[in-house]
Amino acid sequence: MAALPGVLGDPIKFVLNWGRRYSLWVFNFGLACCAIEFIATSMSRHDFMRMGVIPFAHGPRQADLMVVSGTVTDKMAPAIKRLYDQMPEPKYVISFGSCSNSGGPYWDSYSVTKGVDQLIPVDVYVPGCPPRPEALLHGILQLQAQIAREQSGPGGVPGRDQLVPGPPDAAKPRRDALSLTAPMVRPPT
Repeated sequence: MAALPGVLGDPIKFVLNWGRRYSLWVFNFGLACCAIEFIATSMSRHDFMRMGVIPFAHGPRQADLMVVSGTVTDKMAPAIKRLYDQMPEPKYVISFGSCSNSGGPYWDSYSVTKGVDQLIPVDVYVPGCPPRPEALLHGILQLQAQIAREQSGPGGVPGRDQLVPGPPDAAKPRRDALSLTAPMVRPPT
């Protein structure tokens, strides 16, 4: 059976997704106390480099993963959106902490954005105030599982809305910024 032109075979898709999954360059957008927990995750005790996550990309043009940690104010929102737009495809976002998820304890303030998903699409939510480093590690594992299920499109660029069929409880990527029905983080199976 010959492969159609422009459609990659399963072994090539696996290799491309494996490479994307284990070479995530992180652009940390640390805005408050959750950024300290993010830094703790990159230190020797938790060491997320062993999972193929390279902390602290030089800028948004070298990063594939943005971790937004902390309170997103309306004044900071345009900067987050601009930096997200500068990231090359494929790009992923982790919302780390209740302030970036939903505004946290400041949700009723006139100047706080009610979640970073109002600005950019979020792939994984990590709850907590502040979340423990282990929670970020779990969120990274969830994102890596999501990347492994992606279909590779023409030229090896993934189509993020097309996932390989997986278990029925598998998390789907979040593409609509206003839908708040997706669970934050799936429990380990």
